[in-house]
Amino acid sequence: MVSWLALIAGLSATAWLYLLLGHGRFWLCSERLPAGPVTGPEDWPAVAAVVPARDEEETIAAVIESLLAQDYPGRLSVTLVDDRSTDATRARAEAAARGAAALTVMTGEPLPAGWSGKLWALHQGIARATRDQPEIGYVFLSDADIAHAPDTLRRLIAKAEGEGRDLVSLMARLNCETVWERLLIPAFVFFFQKLYPFPRANSARSTVAAAAGGCVLIRRSALERIGGIAAIRGALIDDCTLARAVKRGGGRLWLGLADGTRSLRVYRDLEPIWMMVARSAFTQLRYSALLLLGTVLGMTLLYLVPPLALLTAALHGDGPAALLAAGAWLVMTICYLPTVLYYRQRTAAALTLPLAALLYLGMTLDSARRHWWGRGSRWKGRDYGMQA
Repeated sequence: MVSWLALIAGLSATAWLYLLLGHGRFWLCSERLPAGPVTGPEDWPAVAAVVPARDEEETIAAVIESLLAQDYPGRLSVTLVDDRSTDATRARAEAAARGAAALTVMTGEPLPAGWSGKLWALHQGIARATRDQPEIGYVFLSDADIAHAPDTLRRLIAKAEGEGRDLVSLMARLNCETVWERLLIPAFVFFFQKLYPFPRANSARSTVAAAAGGCVLIRRSALERIGGIAAIRGALIDDCTLARAVKRGGGRLWLGLADGTRSLRVYRDLEPIWMMVARSAFTQLRYSALLLLGTVLGMTLLYLVPPLALLTAALHGDGPAALLAAGAWLVMTICYLPTVLYYRQRTAAALTLPLAALLYLGMTLDSARRHWWGRGSRWKGRDYGMQA
């Protein structure tokens, strides 16, 4: 008779086989911009880059320098929206520009009710850029901690124009140097790809929609068709909400992993990574206790059952359960390996996914705790409460 432990281990192994073979090939990390020379349109469209920034003095100079250094053949303007920073964000951005006329720095207006701070800043910056330059064809949205390789915009425009895409986005290469980064950052990217399989997001036949907010190029006409940034004004997970609105409006998306676009944010210890996830994890679950329970059970089955059932085999003595658990952990490791290698980590690091998953499960539970205890979503000194 098959034991209950063997049944659970078998269910985990079956789930991993599905993820390996039937979940949109998310784990292959295959969605990338093509390398080599760029073939673009004869007439490169005008682009307005908009950067929202609130207390980003440590990174903003490198971001502005990278945008002004783009080798884009068309017209490019850069608008920095200083979202009422209390540090030297504005001064360092202006110093980095060295008087370049392409940069406009504006101070954001007070945050209205119902808006997230980032989206309110983007709304103002886009309005300013398109008012001053009515010929703008695309808007390039960049976070204030993302540096772009010189050919980034050229390649994004070539992708959008060549394939008729309305939104193209790159998931920036995050830092992966400290101990906590090496353990948690590849796992974060893996989980994101599992939640939003990039090949499905990029397919017009799928309803999956996703973008990575640090680097988004959107066609101006597509943005206006969905009602502009105001249409998603309260979204805390703004990148995927924007992508969903564009796709629902008939637009085509493309999302891929970046090689030259990189995050400048360094996570030296666990706390900032924990807070980054705890800030929005329960929002992603739509503040639902039922979805939270499903997440706990699902992550336990997928990530914790295989190592626990295998490593405790000497205690429970269930050979079939241990064998099925070993198979599940093997398939899990195979699925995780491309992401580990993308981040230039050792192959053996692919075995650490269960530990990373345990920590992310703790972050998700903490996110729910914070919401239930009335602490809501807090970021950059602002409380957003129950916004979706």
